[in-house]
Amino acid sequence: MSMEERLAELSAQARHLQEELARPAVAADPDALRRIGKELARIEPIVGTWDRLQATRHELAEARALRDGEQDPEMREMAREEAHRLEAEEARLVEQLKVQLLPRDPLDERDVIVEIRAGTGGEEAALFAAELFRMYVRYAERHRWGVELLSTSETGIGGLKEVIFAVHGDGAYSRLKFEGGVHRVQRVPETESAGRIHTSTATVAVLPEADEVDVQIDERDLRIDVYRSTGPGGQSVNTTDSAVRITHLPTGLVVAIQDEKSQHKNKAKAMAVLRSRLLEIEQRKAHEAEAAKRRSMVGSGERAEKIRTYNFPQDRVTDHRIGMDLHNLPAVLDGELDRLIDTLIATDQAERLAAFGEGDAA
Repeated sequence: MSMEERLAELSAQARHLQEELARPAVAADPDALRRIGKELARIEPIVGTWDRLQATRHELAEARALRDGEQDPEMREMAREEAHRLEAEEARLVEQLKVQLLPRDPLDERDVIVEIRAGTGGEEAALFAAELFRMYVRYAERHRWGVELLSTSETGIGGLKEVIFAVHGDGAYSRLKFEGGVHRVQRVPETESAGRIHTSTATVAVLPEADEVDVQIDERDLRIDVYRSTGPGGQSVNTTDSAVRITHLPTGLVVAIQDEKSQHKNKAKAMAVLRSRLLEIEQRKAHEAEAAKRRSMVGSGERAEKIRTYNFPQDRVTDHRIGMDLHNLPAVLDGELDRLIDTLIATDQAERLAAFGEGDAA
């Protein structure tokens, strides 16, 4: 199917959905309204670009006719300039449509579960993990997303050995999915008397939140242990067995949650994390064949991949996947990530366009 045929099909689909919205039965059904509204929100920007392209081509044909047929030199020059402008606009709209028609990641609209773990570097790595956690909380606040803390493992002096949290909001996964990988920090720790620069790391995993329908879990495949929650240093902070550890026997995945005082709430959170991890495994398997053909520099999701360095002495953040340097490191750590993430998204789109091929001309 050519691009023009796909666009004509989407235009007809948009008209059909708009007619559906006008039906009294649909207007009285909140679920149908939500479903149709969401689909229209996806299609209408594409149809809008297509309509602008058609209007531009109509104007361009008129400008060319005037340019080629006008006898007055001044009018002919004005028509030539107008045709030149419209040709550039036509090319821009065609490229925009190519991006809009790229296959969508079906998980992009999901909420996400983010896991941050201190890597090499001891206490300095744990302090860096805590800074990354704050960075993502601030980024979520800037986008008016909600953050739900699921599990923390603190070091006692402000560091985090591990933190797991959910981010709820439109498009959360579509933007945060580029954050998965190894983050590296280079700086002089406060405890370093000789002023030497230390390098520490933390790993970030970004998992699309899975619904129960996405991942079927057989209760017989689970081993569920309950125990008393503990704080820094191992001291008991709860007098009841409210902490929950779930082991998924077929994969060996283990999720332990103890932040809530309720065993029921801890189990629900643990199951949510387990479902997301299992969904990630399924998605990775599904994309192995594609990854073998084309290894993208962006968003490969491999946790062993060093994706970014935060260099304090040089006040610089470097994203190694796109070779991008940003200065004003404190602002980045305060959640100003959009420049980086926008560039990562644009690079990903360009790579997918190249892999997808030029396709049919519109």
